[in-house]
Amino acid sequence: QVQLLESGGGSVQAGGSLRLSCVASGITWGRSCMAWFRQAPGLEREEVATINVNRRTRHAESVKGRFTISMDNDENIVYLQMNNLKDEDTAVYYCAAPTSEWAGRCPQFQSNFDYWGQGIQVTVSS
Repeated sequence: QVQLLESGGGSVQAGGSLRLSCVASGITWGRSCMAWFRQAPGLEREEVATINVNRRTRHAESVKGRFTISMDNDENIVYLQMNNLKDEDTAVYYCAAPTSEWAGRCPQFQSNFDYWGQGIQVTVSS
């Protein structure tokens, strides 16, 4: 059974930083794409960043240069380092992973991510 558990959210002033963590269980670590998504109030959930088994990353244009996704090699943890946070980064952030049939590749569409964490709130105020 796959479980994803996010932590590290909270409230921060604009310009500040937070690091989100996602502990994964039930996934063959190092053989799965991992991703972060977010959903702001009144908006659809959107992809923030992904990392595949080759450690190739993909970041949304809105967060490039500010957010960085990374994966711990020894622990089943994927991180999202968020710097220079803006009001528009306020959202519930979700950790996600596709099924093993993707063989470590990251799907283009969020509908192909089958495993989701419960989400964690990030609030940025100016």
